[in-house]
Amino acid sequence: MSAPARRRELAADLLGLARSRHSRYLQDLRELVSIDSGSYDADGVDRVADWVQQRLRQTGFTVERVRFPADGTARTADALVARKKGALPAHEGGRRILLAGHMDTVFERGTAAARPFELRGSLAHGPGVSDDKGGLLAGLTALDVLDAHGLTAYDELVFLATPDEEIGSPASRGLVERTARGVHYGLGLECARENGDLVIGRKGVADFRITVTGRAAHAGIEPERGANAALAAAHLIVGLQALNGRWDDVTVNVGTVRAGSRANIVCADAELRVEVRAATTADVDRVRRTIQEAADSPVVAGTSITVEQLDLCPPMEVSDASLRMLGLARQAAREVGVTLGATTTGGVGDANLIAGTGVPTLDGLGPVGGADHTPEEWLDITSVAQRVAVLAALVAALGRTASP
Repeated sequence: MSAPARRRELAADLLGLARSRHSRYLQDLRELVSIDSGSYDADGVDRVADWVQQRLRQTGFTVERVRFPADGTARTADALVARKKGALPAHEGGRRILLAGHMDTVFERGTAAARPFELRGSLAHGPGVSDDKGGLLAGLTALDVLDAHGLTAYDELVFLATPDEEIGSPASRGLVERTARGVHYGLGLECARENGDLVIGRKGVADFRITVTGRAAHAGIEPERGANAALAAAHLIVGLQALNGRWDDVTVNVGTVRAGSRANIVCADAELRVEVRAATTADVDRVRRTIQEAADSPVVAGTSITVEQLDLCPPMEVSDASLRMLGLARQAAREVGVTLGATTTGGVGDANLIAGTGVPTLDGLGPVGGADHTPEEWLDITSVAQRVAVLAALVAALGRTASP
């Protein structure tokens, strides 16, 4: 049998297995969406973790439950790192593949009761149905499909479920990066875009605090003795906002401004919070240098400006390796009757952190969904079986594919 014929036969088998699990998928999705699991609701997220942990063990995974130290104000829920060895060791060409999804949502406790899971025609609705419970469950279902088919031609599968992605992964970031190191491919389980596109690139985000220091003086009697930090900050804001459009796929936003204490005092200090989003690390560095150059030459005499980078979420950059992964996903999709597009987005997620370790990464591998973070959030249930089959076929293909 030729390779294309074998691929078609495998795709048909995987699609059949995915379809046979459709009713269970919907039942499981209803159960997961009925659990409030906002990022700050540790008890709720842990209930999701309990559920996911049980499913992973049923599929033959060894599960490590990771607890994070309390920060003194609130507890973060647990993360899960699950592993399953395959039959093709690394020295024989087997690959290690990481699948990653998140268990938290943006919704407060009580939302699941106020706006419960609902099926309306071909769309499922409810808090987190698309972001990311539908995608998380698609990953678990794809693993079940692979297990049922007996596909073990990989070195290791790793499944990572995080509790705080919606707030920037403050507790789990280190775990995500440690888990990613040493794997060959990363697959993000966020749902596909509304038009069905996968996500091939995500912008990185750098946050800055800019402090402007001036000199106070009586604004009515001797203003000439002062150096107005608010005025210096205003000039800087205009300059920073003007950076938008200078480079492709780069945005700069002055999000907050604080200056002065009283109207009759020449302003002695000001603070700006600035967010930069860019598609490549090189562009993040370019904007950082430009901000520093502006800070080194304040417009108002007697003022000084200090730039502090508070955080950096690295870009998930489009690369030759990730494009090859996309090619394999498109090939698998064609075999089950789906045409896959791909896009880039300004939103960030755990896929950024995985890609930031140097691992080729593809995201948006869940079913088709949209209106995330809103009461209208939806998941197209007619896309579930095909997307599960594509994900399973992609894992199978990557498991025996040489690393880039």
